[in-house]
Amino acid sequence: MKLHIGNMSKDLSDAELNELVNPFGVTTSVEIVRNPEGLSKGFGFVEYGDEAHARAAITGLDGKDVRGQALKVSEAKPRKGDKPAATPAVEAQ
Repeated sequence: MKLHIGNMSKDLSDAELNELVNPFGVTTSVEIVRNPEGLSKGFGFVEYGDEAHARAAITGLDGKDVRGQALKVSEAKPRKGDKPAATPAVEAQ
């Protein structure tokens, strides 16, 4: 399950974000979104292989004060233009 983490301090490092999210379970990816100059845009994405770990991270981190800013943590929504995962065809009987 992929999470969106918003309202992050723009000087939060990758290592600090990892420290925040790792207590909830093993992550498969952690990314701070950056502009072309390499500066943080103030949000990022974290992906957990286990949905229960992701839900625990939402509960534990949403609203948490980090460097004077309350994090906003929720399930990530698909980007515009992303195609939904294909569903298997159901055979007609």
